[in-house]
Amino acid sequence: MKKKWSLLLTSLVLVSSILSACGSNNGGNDDQSSNSTEPNKSGEQVEIRIMGYNAESSRASYLKLLEEKLPNIKVTFEFVALDSFNNVLNSQLNAGQGPDIIEVGGETRLLANAGHLMDLTNESFTSKYANVGLAPYSVDSKVYATPLQSWYEGIFYNKAIFRDNNIAVPKTFDEFIQIHKALAANGIKAQTMGAQSWEPMMKQSIGLVNNEFYSNPANKDFDEKFNAGEAKLAEAWLPYVEEWSRLITEGILTEDMLGLSYDQALDEFATGKAAMWESGPWAVGTILEKNPEIELGMFPIPGITEGPGFLIGGPGSALAINDKTKHKAEALQVLEFTATPEAQQALIADNAGSSFLTGVEVDLGEIYADAEEAFKAGNVYAPWTAAWISGNPIVEGYGKALQEVLAGTKTVQQALVDADDVNDMMRKTLE
Repeated sequence: MKKKWSLLLTSLVLVSSILSACGSNNGGNDDQSSNSTEPNKSGEQVEIRIMGYNAESSRASYLKLLEEKLPNIKVTFEFVALDSFNNVLNSQLNAGQGPDIIEVGGETRLLANAGHLMDLTNESFTSKYANVGLAPYSVDSKVYATPLQSWYEGIFYNKAIFRDNNIAVPKTFDEFIQIHKALAANGIKAQTMGAQSWEPMMKQSIGLVNNEFYSNPANKDFDEKFNAGEAKLAEAWLPYVEEWSRLITEGILTEDMLGLSYDQALDEFATGKAAMWESGPWAVGTILEKNPEIELGMFPIPGITEGPGFLIGGPGSALAINDKTKHKAEALQVLEFTATPEAQQALIADNAGSSFLTGVEVDLGEIYADAEEAFKAGNVYAPWTAAWISGNPIVEGYGKALQEVLAGTKTVQQALVDADDVNDMMRKTLE
């Protein structure tokens, strides 16, 4: 119970911070109030600060291109780790010192409703993106951010280990469990997980929910009802998350993984100490640096019944403009250039994904060949970014509750009830 109240308090602080920022829009830093849409005519470079939660290395080609193509602008990239991103961002916005351009994800709707983001609906570059890429960043038919490349996450596997142990890529969740047991019988750690973070179990369990729940047309309006408080995860998702939790009850995910960080898990996989690890394309560069000889593949999270499987993901993060920036014209120039095939290919060069810019085609390469059927079926989904109003606080609460499930102090049903409680709290706070 103590942990539950701690979670609620954290979320309330976040919302309170955003709402108080909304209330102080007219009393912010004077330096941020002269948000002219007229470009600077002095001939001097204008500094534009971008705050992002993806590392600068994952944007290197794109940032270099901005420097080349927009000589009137000096772009300063400020990386803030995702765990502290919202707190840092909201503190700066409250102090009138926010960045000019913000990398946004699941918090977009909260920031837009609080008046922090510029309305991009009628900008000429906005219409160049497919609607499916704009939907997560829209509120009441207004667009507040434009998407970067898509993101997706599946199960990386070491093809050599699979081949040497006569293991095939699993087509069902039961096969997924059985290959863990087969590899363990041969003395090989099958899957490593940095469960010190609340994210991997959250994402992997939702992968099974995607296969069994969201793929059913009868549930197409679930997320809308969930936003309205008319549907509960603890009722709709329970059988599928309980099925996923066999990974815990059958000793595949173990309590010691709660002490394992993302980087430690990556290292175990990259160096051949584990056969599988769940992550996304942003990790490929580091894996190959650690082990250039690794034979790397990725397969989607399989469902209970055989099918193409699902990846976790969708429209990736996006770029929004701080409504109080004093360099609005230059910030718009950055987003306008981002909406070009050249900029999109530069983004994809450092972080493989598809583009939502109309007309841009991408070859993801051999690593993702086992996920091709899932891509073709459109089986890439993350409800908290695609549809939920208060997505990030909810999945953080859910993920932390799953850590307690792994520790043996909470049930799957209690973890889902925790997530429902966060949704209810956030909805009532925003009323």
